This record gives sequence, structure tokens and C-alpha cells, in this order.
Amino acid sequence: MRKFNIRKVLDGLTAGSSSASQQQPPPQHPPGSREPEIQETLQSEHFQLCKTVRHGFPYQPSALAFDPVQKILAVGTQTGALRLFGRPGVECYCQHDSGAAVIQLQFLINEGALVSALADDTLHLWNLRQKRPAILHSLKFCRERVTFCHLPFQSKWLYVGTERGNIHIVNVESFTLSGYVIMWNKAIELSSKSHPGPVVHISDNPMDEGKLLIGFESGTVVLWDLKSKKADYRYTYDEAIHSVAWHHEGKQFICSHSDGTLTIWSVRSPAKPMQTITPHGKQLKDGKKPEPCKPILKVEFKTTRSGEPFIILSGGLSYDTVGRRPCLTVMHGKSTAVLEMDYSIVDFLTLCETPYPNDFQEPYAVVVLLEKDLVLIDLAQNGYPIFENPYPLTIHESPVTCCEYFADCPVDLIPALYSVGARQKRQGYSKKEWPINGGNWGLGAQSYPEIIITGHADGSVKFWDASAITLQVLYKLKTSKVFEKSRNKEDRPNTDIVDEDPYAIQIISWCPESRMLCIAGVSAHVIIYRFSKQEVVTEVIPMLEVRLLYEINDVESPESEQPPPLSTPVGGSNPQTIPPQSHPSTSSSSSDGLRDNVPCLKVKSSPLKQSPGYQMELVIQLVWVGGEPPQQITSLAVNSSYGLVVFGNCNGIAMVDYFQKTVLLNLGTIELYGSNDPYRREPRSPRKSRQPSGGLCDISEGSVVPEDRCKSPTSGSSSPLNSDDEQKMNNFIEKVKTKSRNFSKMVASDIAKMSRKLSLPTDLKPDLDVKDNSFSRSRSSSVTSIDKESREAISALHFCETFTRKADSSPSPCLWVGTTLGTVLVIALNLPPGGEQRLLQPVIVSPSGTILRLKGAILRMAFLDTTGCLIPPAYEPWKEHNVPEEKDDKEKLKRRRPVSVSPSSSQEISENQYAVICSEKQAKVISLPTQNCAYKQNITETSFVLRGDIVALSNSICLACFCANGHIMTFSLPSLRPLLDVYYLPLTNMRIARTFCFTNNGQALYLVSPTEIQRLTYSQETCENLQEMLGELFTPVETPEAPNRGFFKGLFGGGAQSLDREELFGESSSGKASRSLAQHIPGPGGIEGVKGAASGVVGELARARLALDERGQKLGDLEERTAAMLSSADAFSKHAHEMMLKYKDKKWYQF
Repeated sequence: MRKFNIRKVLDGLTAGSSSASQQQPPPQHPPGSREPEIQETLQSEHFQLCKTVRHGFPYQPSALAFDPVQKILAVGTQTGALRLFGRPGVECYCQHDSGAAVIQLQFLINEGALVSALADDTLHLWNLRQKRPAILHSLKFCRERVTFCHLPFQSKWLYVGTERGNIHIVNVESFTLSGYVIMWNKAIELSSKSHPGPVVHISDNPMDEGKLLIGFESGTVVLWDLKSKKADYRYTYDEAIHSVAWHHEGKQFICSHSDGTLTIWSVRSPAKPMQTITPHGKQLKDGKKPEPCKPILKVEFKTTRSGEPFIILSGGLSYDTVGRRPCLTVMHGKSTAVLEMDYSIVDFLTLCETPYPNDFQEPYAVVVLLEKDLVLIDLAQNGYPIFENPYPLTIHESPVTCCEYFADCPVDLIPALYSVGARQKRQGYSKKEWPINGGNWGLGAQSYPEIIITGHADGSVKFWDASAITLQVLYKLKTSKVFEKSRNKEDRPNTDIVDEDPYAIQIISWCPESRMLCIAGVSAHVIIYRFSKQEVVTEVIPMLEVRLLYEINDVESPESEQPPPLSTPVGGSNPQTIPPQSHPSTSSSSSDGLRDNVPCLKVKSSPLKQSPGYQMELVIQLVWVGGEPPQQITSLAVNSSYGLVVFGNCNGIAMVDYFQKTVLLNLGTIELYGSNDPYRREPRSPRKSRQPSGGLCDISEGSVVPEDRCKSPTSGSSSPLNSDDEQKMNNFIEKVKTKSRNFSKMVASDIAKMSRKLSLPTDLKPDLDVKDNSFSRSRSSSVTSIDKESREAISALHFCETFTRKADSSPSPCLWVGTTLGTVLVIALNLPPGGEQRLLQPVIVSPSGTILRLKGAILRMAFLDTTGCLIPPAYEPWKEHNVPEEKDDKEKLKRRRPVSVSPSSSQEISENQYAVICSEKQAKVISLPTQNCAYKQNITETSFVLRGDIVALSNSICLACFCANGHIMTFSLPSLRPLLDVYYLPLTNMRIARTFCFTNNGQALYLVSPTEIQRLTYSQETCENLQEMLGELFTPVETPEAPNRGFFKGLFGGGAQSLDREELFGESSSGKASRSLAQHIPGPGGIEGVKGAASGVVGELARARLALDERGQKLGDLEERTAAMLSSADAFSKHAHEMMLKYKDKKWYQF
């Protein structure tokens, strides 16, 4: 543990830490001021970065497999990912290094292994017996393209079909090729004059392992005799084949074709099919063939003991069903059920009671892999209901637009959200339990509650329980309910701020303790929600309209311009309040016919029924100004203790009192500075004329002071501006406004377009990348390509109770405002007493004059007490507000000030605080109330910080940053020592930038694809415990007994015929395969297995000892049994010898 003494730094003594060279000695403190010693416990060994789990639906799925004994489902994707699902809570993610698409998956049933075939013609053997599966072997085909694989049950020989029509055989144990090859020309011989096409199907006859059925794309099917190495039968059909399936008795099979037909063949009758079916074809009169339909992509043929077989197929719809959704067809006897799906079908599998192909299959469910969903259909119930999916696969139900992560929440939050969310569940699901139930849960070492909140493009907000590396949806809120839905394009003249998704969520501000929720939407709207367990009906939706304008006045006639109706004078003690409106104001136009004073969305005029959960408290909308749409909101903050919500954009800032439903503050960003605007110079490029950043600026002296020694323009320490200075400043502002007027008009439309691109997902506009010039210029969530000085956006907001000015002797409520130009401004809040007085007296809002400067846009602010502990913002503990209060409660409420919850208010006057400010380029720790820069750290010179969070870890706190160059960094607080700097991933698209967030206890997450959340940890302790927390995929399960052959079948040979594949495919009989055909690559699975076994050392060693003891005991028993058998054999030998001697001379007739 290292102690940092701030006094030593002040005396000019440099500390020997790694960041000492980057720390800057602040100015001397006034005499008598003593800063205490702060102990920092976090060291670099407390940090380690690793991925933990991936949640959500596998992005771009391409393959599906199921182990019927282990009950594990595997999904492969087009990006080379593998997702394995067991019982709810048991999930696993793996990745092929090549990133090639997975074209097929084959389980080694009940062996804890999986074979994957990739589009780059490689086969991989995965070991699933460890918590993090790894590749044991790989085989790269060099001369042929792999198209289909088949692994018979309880066989170690994998059949691999290729594009050339050949079939190779791979030993799965050694992952080497056999010399046995089935060549396409030998398979078809003279039955076809042309090449039969790629192999699309391989399977062995359920009743005879020596017969292999090979399907070629052109329509030819061959039954190959493995022993005699020749074809028994060849079946030809005019249409291309997509899939083939056996009847379990091995006497007939079914093929699906490209013209929407099914052909059923008898094995011994190759001339023509027994039956041809067109499931969705219109039957024409006069016995003509039905009209052709779309291809049937897959068919399965499953039998039952007690009834008709099931024929299940995907595709095959008639061509005239334009716009019809993709369907799965279930044919059972004479009934045909057509099940419509929401997305196109990638693959499906029928789940059966037995793994043996030569027994009655007894299908009980169908798992359907869709493009964006996984559906499980219950075949045993009438109407084929679907199972309720327990996996968190609905993250992308509507595209995710923003994400927030909260670890170590109040313990009563998750039960409260679950109880209101349980009422939202759909009905009509199958009554049976989810049948994919393999694996075992991990031992959850983490006990703290974690919640993830996702905002979506349709305006919905989802709350997820993310505790102990699992994910489960708790509650869904639809924010669009408060608005009128537009039925057609004529009804939506005001929503053209965005092309689509006008309700999309951009920013979420949530207070877990008070359960207050505030969202900012893409149509420049803000909605405040309270949590309630009671249902209410809101007769009139309370609404405020705010005219937030970037003022541009003509120099010739500045008097003629009217100020915006809602603007508040700087420092004014009587803020203008607007009564809440029940409906949006009617559309009004300015003199030149431009749209004016109109919000983008229309609030419902009818009563709104609000179910238990989050209930709307107030709707705030920015309005059109002079034909220009309102700019999207870039920052948002809510405080339950003060009853205030504040938001800003590139025009300015607005503050609303949601208790009194009034607007307290409405200022342009330039007006926030008042007379202290730092940009008092000729308008040039901000890059060239930018003053040295960092530190505080003494604007009253009219000069830019060095960042080493800066003052705050407070009333006690700075002289007031004289009238000449004011006149000069006003003239300068008028010039700037005039010059930027035309420019602003010209790019107004570009602003909206650019900010939409950077703030909405819509799978991340393809023309956006990191090198985009407009992106590198300004990077807040509503970035514009305008010059920095002409548009200064509000980028960070933080309510706190701290020292607002240098002369303050005690902390008081205030709002800290950060801008995209690196300025931090402080607004003082004068709150009335609690109780009824809070609802009657106005809140006084006034800029304090305190200005701080950093390089780059401000991202995050936080406050530390004198011991270096984080000071949380004041909050009001949650209570049910829809229930009438008791008299005693009212009295208590009157006597209590809401802000007293903050721990800082109980501190002694002599104690100081530290403000931690993180920007895109640097971080600073400012000592308060002196406003001296105690520590500074330049985080990055060449890149910029995308996300910075002040988080708790190991009973301490640190600053965690994610940079656009892919680096994740952490810094100690308050000294800003670098503790971790790891290259993790580059910023490949805006989705990562928009969703990356850190939280307490070393947790972080981001949206890795449009459908998946990737969680990671930067905590060494979590990395060490991760192996124990992960679930196990493989569990020892006995393989079911093989079906009884029956007496007569055994007697007359009617049962399944076995085949000695080792003798047939082994090196002794078939020789070695050509070395140039495929290359064997050993995988890292062995090393990974050792790593897996080495983790959780104590538990694993104990288990190993126990296993050794058991093994020793068994070996002892075996030894005794072997000795007994030896003596028995010896006695038998003696007895036999005696018998031989006794009868050797006797004739046969003497017996």
C-alpha cells in the first residue's frame, strides 16, 4: 500500500510513481490550509482484463446441432462464432480464429466433443469437457471444398463430402484422413453423362451401417456399399436435391427438391419414386402436375410407435404467396400445419427421444433457428404451441441504441422490477419445461445485484438482471405510449428531424436508489418516470415545451430581436416558469412561413392507463425555431433529491423542476459564460487560437493565464467588469453572431443528418468509420460538423453538493456543466425547504462564475471527500407515491430537507473536496474550494477517450477509460497514477462507441454485434474466480440402451447390421491418404484443458485426490479379482489335463 502526501507535491518534491512526470504541481495554498494524507490501496496487480460472457442471439447464424443425450444445443455463425446452450443460465461462446463462416456442426453424441466445418474448408474438433471449450485438432483441405459432413452415432469415422462430388473419411480421434475415398465417377458410373454436382447429403442406412446414401445436387442419389466399394442402387430425379432423410426401418427415404416437391423412394425400387408430394402446390384438374413451388430447403422424416410419422419441412411455398412470411410445415398423417415465422429459417432440427437412428424416433419438439430468433415448437400438444424461451435472446427485438450498466445496486431493486415485469409475460406457451436442459450451473462467487438497461430504436427501455454472469429480462417500458402514433406520412409533418424511429432512445439517466428514470429521445424529447407498484390512469399528460435556441442577432439592429420566450437572465433570482401544457401547442409559423414553436411529436390527448412499473411523470419537448428543427439532446441528468432534471444540446441548456412542472433555466451555451466568455478574440480557427487548456481562467483580467496558476472569477476574488469591457464584449458577440448566421443556416440540415448517423444504430450506417473527418472533429453523441466555436454542445452534467466558489466555506447544491470545448461551468442551486414548501416556493438557479478548462470535450465528473472516497449525488429514497400518506409521514417530510441524504453535507467546514473531471484527452483532480489543480493526467495524445467512468473496485475507486484506439486504461484516484493500459479492441464502428460502459467491481460491457452484449472484467479477482463461475457444458450421462432387436429379427437377420469400420477404413486395409489432400493442425485445446484444470486449485486438487483414492480402491479390487481368476484358470487347466489323460486311449464307443 502506498501513501501519497499532497503536501509533498505542493512543496515541489516529486513522487516516484510512474505518473509523476505527468503530474503538475498546483499553485501554493493560502497560509493555514492543510490537506490531509490520502491512502491509495489500488495497485496495478489488482487489474487484469478478460472477456467473461456473451449474451444475446448469435449474430448471423448459419448452422445448428443438438446432442440428444447431453441435451446441449450448438449454433454456428457466419463470423466463425460458436454459441452453446444448455439449461437456462448455461451458455458458452467460442470463436474460430479464422472468422470463416460455420457451414455445419456435428456433435460426437455424449462424448463431450463437437466437429465444426467452416467455409474455408477446415474441420475443427472442439473439446466441450472443459468450461471454456477449445480446439483439439484441425484439418485443412487443400484441394477440395467441403460441402457436407456426417458422423454416425457411436462412430469415430466422419464422412466428408466435397464440391467435386467425392467423399473422404476422417478419423475423429487422430483427425487424420483415411485412404478410403469414394470418387464421384465410381459412384455414378454411367448413370449420368455429366458431373452430378457437389455432395449435399451423406447418411448411413439405419439398419445397415455398411450402406451409405449419397445425395448429389443435380438430383442423383446413390446407395453405396462400403465393403464391396460399389454402388448398389442409383436413384435419379429431374430436380435438384436439397436434403434427404431416412425412415428408421431403412427401407425407404425421402428427398426434398428445388421445385417444392418431396419424393419418397423405396430402397429396392430405384426406377421411380413411390410417391411424389407437393405440400403447397395447387392440385390441377385432369391429373396434370401441380404448379412448381419454391425449393424445400430441408426435410425430416420421424416415426412414432403409436401413430403416423411426422414429415417436417422448411420452404416449399407457392410462388404466388408474395409477402408471406417464412413457414415451417408439419405433416402428420392427413393433417398439415403451416407455422409462420417472423424471420427467414436458417435451419431446423427435430428433437427425438432416442439417439439411435434405427429405432422409432418419437419426436417431441422442433428447434427452429431463424435469422434473428430461436423458436422451439412443442409437437406433443395440439396446435403446436411454442416453448417460452428462457435465454436472453431478445436484446435486439428492436435495435439497441444505448446501454447503461449498474453493478452493486440496492438489493430490493431486482425483485421489484421482476414483480412488475412478470405481469407483462405473454400467454399461450407450451406447459412443458424447456427441453434443452444440459450442463450444470457455475458456482456464483459474486453476490451483488447487477442491472443492465438497454434503450431501443422503437422507444422501448429494457431492464435486465445481470447478476453472476447471467442475463434475464426483468421489465420492459414502452416510452412511445405517451405519443400519438402516426398512421400515414401526412400525419407526421413534424417528425422529419429523423427519417425513421422517431421514438429512439438516445440517453438514459437512472437513479437506482430513488428509482427515478429519465430518458432523452432522438426527437429532442425528454420523459421523466417514477416507479410505482400501483396502476394509475393519467387524465391529462403533463407536458412542457422548451424553445432552446442558439441566438444569432443582426449587428445592424440588435434591439429588434426578441429573446426566446423561455430564456432566463443569468444569475436571475426570479426564473420564468411555464405552466405545464396538457397538449402540444398548435403549429405556428413565423412571418416568412417557416415552422415555429412546434414539437416533433404529438402527445396523446386521451387519458393514459399506466400499469405498475415505470409511470410517466412529465414530458418535455424542444420545439422548432424559425424553420429549424430542434437539435438532438447530447447530455441528461436527473436528481431525485432536488426534484430537477437538466439536459443540453449544441444550442444550450435547460433545467426543469419536475415537482412544480416548471422551466427553471433556458440558456444558450454562450450565455452560460455571462461576462466570463473565454473566447474574447478575433474569430479564427479554434485549433490555432486555442488557449492552453487545463486549469482555471481569470477572465476578468482580460488575459489568458498559464494553466499552472489560474484564478476563478468569483465575486470575492475578482474585480467586476467595467462598462467599456462590457461594450467591447457585446460588440464582439454581435460580430461573431452575424458572421456565423449564414454558415449556421447552410449547415443546419447537415447537423441533423450527421447527428442522426452518430447517435442511431440502424446497423451503423456503412459510410461511417473512424477516419471520417466529421467524426474526428467532434465526438459527442449529437456531433455536428460545425466549427467548434460556433456550436459548443453540452456534453456532461452532474448534480452534486460541493463548493461552488473559491470563497465558499461549506458545500451547497449545484450543477456542474461540461461542454465539448473542454469548459466546466458551475451553476448554483438554491432549493426551498422540503415538504409542502418545496412545491410552493421556486428553486433559484444562478451561474456561479466558476469556470474550469481541460483539453477535449468533457465526458464525466465526480467528487471525492477529504479521505478520497466517492461522494454520491444526493438522492431521495424510493417510496410509493401513489398511496395516500399518513399524517405522521407528512410531518416528517416537512421537517426533512431532501438534500440531507448526501454524506458531504455532514462534513466539517474545514474539510475540503476533490472534483474529478475526465475529458476526451485528459483527466484532472481539482481541489475544492481552492480550485487548484492537484493532479493532471494526459490520457491520450493521438486518440480520444470514448467513455470514462469513475468506479468502485476493491473498496477503493478509480477512473476507467476506453479510447478510440482500442486501449482500456485505469487510473488511481485522486493521484491519477496509471494502473492498467491494455490494447483490447479498435473502434470498428459507432455501435461500440455508443454502448461501451464501465461499472463498479471491475465490470464493463458493450454491444459487440447488433444482437449481442459482450461483458468483460478488468478486475484481477474476477478473472481468477471466472473459471468457477462459468457453467459446465458436459455432465456424465449414461447413453440410453440400444433398441431390442427382438427374437425373430436376431434369428433371421432382420435387425441392424453392424460394420467394422476400423478394419475397412484403417491404414492396414485402405492405406494412407495423399499428404497434399489435407493438412493436420494440432489445436491449443490440450493447453487450454491444462489451464482449465489448474484454475480453482483447491477444489480441483481435492477432486483429483478423491478420484485417485477411488481409482486406487478400484485397482485393488481389480488386482484381487485378477488373482482369483488366475488361480481359477490354473485349477481349470489342471482339471482339463487330468480329463485328457483319463480319456485319451478310449475309443468313441467306450464313452
